[in-house]
Amino acid sequence: MSLASRTAELTGMRRFEISEHIIPDPGSHEVQVRVAAVGVCGSDLHSYAEGAVGDSPCVYPMVLGHEPAGTVLNTGADVTGWAPGDRAVFEPALYCYHCEFCLSGHHNVCANLRFMSNPGEPGFFREIANIPVRNLIAIPATLSLEQATLVEPLAVALHSMQFAALQRGETAAVFGVGPIGLLTVIVLKLAGAGRVWTIDPVAHRLELAHAVGADAVIDSTATDPVQQILKETGGRGVDVAIDCGGKDGSINQCINATRNAGRVVVTAIPPEILVPLAFHPLRRKEIQLFNVRRSNHESAAALQMLLEHTARFARMITHARPLEDIGGAFAMLERYEDGVGKIVITP
Repeated sequence: MSLASRTAELTGMRRFEISEHIIPDPGSHEVQVRVAAVGVCGSDLHSYAEGAVGDSPCVYPMVLGHEPAGTVLNTGADVTGWAPGDRAVFEPALYCYHCEFCLSGHHNVCANLRFMSNPGEPGFFREIANIPVRNLIAIPATLSLEQATLVEPLAVALHSMQFAALQRGETAAVFGVGPIGLLTVIVLKLAGAGRVWTIDPVAHRLELAHAVGADAVIDSTATDPVQQILKETGGRGVDVAIDCGGKDGSINQCINATRNAGRVVVTAIPPEILVPLAFHPLRRKEIQLFNVRRSNHESAAALQMLLEHTARFARMITHARPLEDIGGAFAMLERYEDGVGKIVITP
């Protein structure tokens, strides 16, 4: 039986409208799910405040939200192993599984990739959705559905570690400690990093970074972070710098704060179409520069890490808001109000 689902649609910059849509019965190999919680990602905020994610413009109306968790409502034909009431996180990426990139294990750059929360592919700021059964990952009762929303962004942070190639005891700098930056700090410390510097212009985010394990925090409005890091490392720089901010020249700050033959990883999505690059310091120091495209089958590892260190990760989640207050939640994030870290929307 078809069901009505309340949905928060982004209908313009900084404008959400609540509408109702009829969701049909799930098809073959599909599961109908009730969305209980969805984390707000930095890319969602780009769409809300900038009308684009990098060089990909929004097409209104659209449904954002790609960090979901919830329960099974119904199953379609040919679905086994799932029953109503089962708890799960929902993977937002839809792969073709037959292009050269999928066949070589690079599903995150699938030639036919669709992503739920991009234009034309509704995301999860809604009550009910039908998704492929292969996109469900079961979660135990010990993990709350709000905490489970961290699986998707944590998988992104874990994917960035492939490029960071951290060796135990190496030093790192994380520029920008919004939610993805905080997750990156935690993963670095769990991976055995030595001293980890965090850089951000927002005081309460630096406090959160310290709470989840950062060794040093630098307020970028008061101190030149590159000079501070070089001073504290005797002019050498860190072994790896990770850009989780994507603003105010943070990529170039990463380059200038990194040692010779070090690594710079860009997880953030800069708002500019053409990004200024300090090429000559990059060249002289022969720094390896990597960028991150979401995640690539790291969700199971992310879930396991989240289960083993639940309390540490849970500190990040500072606010939960109902679907009706999604506009207020996004405005709070944009203005860095009320000590906000990670916001979860609860349809």
